[in-house]
Amino acid sequence: MSDKPVPPRPVPPRPGTGASADRLAEILRVDHAGELGAVSIYRGQRAVLGEAASQVRIAGQLEEMEAHEARHLARFETLLSERRVRPTALAPIWRLAGFALGAGTALMGPKAAHACTEAVETVIEAHYAEQIAEIAEREPELAKELAAFREEELAHRDLAVEEGALEAPGHRLLSGLIRAGCRVAIRVSEKL
Repeated sequence: MSDKPVPPRPVPPRPGTGASADRLAEILRVDHAGELGAVSIYRGQRAVLGEAASQVRIAGQLEEMEAHEARHLARFETLLSERRVRPTALAPIWRLAGFALGAGTALMGPKAAHACTEAVETVIEAHYAEQIAEIAEREPELAKELAAFREEELAHRDLAVEEGALEAPGHRLLSGLIRAGCRVAIRVSEKL
């Protein structure tokens, strides 16, 4: 046995004021990917429901929500450029997967399309809340922007619930699968 004292292990930076530039890059990358996916989901839903004369109301709702997501996406594209953060390498996959998810749920009917929105926005608003808490001290302006985006995501979720998302056939299974997929996409997009 040695009598030499063991040096303390370095403590990794804590979220918030000690968050690293790498962590901030992950946050921006995943949020950009999420908004890209959201725009694609609404485009897929509109491709199916947007032309149906009987779905004029939902088509208008989808168009409005897509516009919100497109505005979020544009802001994240600016932030990626300003902060020199690369977007996820999986962007083409998220575009295709989002469109397929949107079109697939819309083919199941308006309530299933709303169930998709409810499931996605439930995960995203919680994800934004965690990020806001993590960066509030270090990046107060960005946290403020994320909080505004989170409010719009909550409004999308609430509208979907009002429109019958919870009444969609197989809601529990459909919602569970979509939420799980979102969580996986979040983890993967942070790194790749």
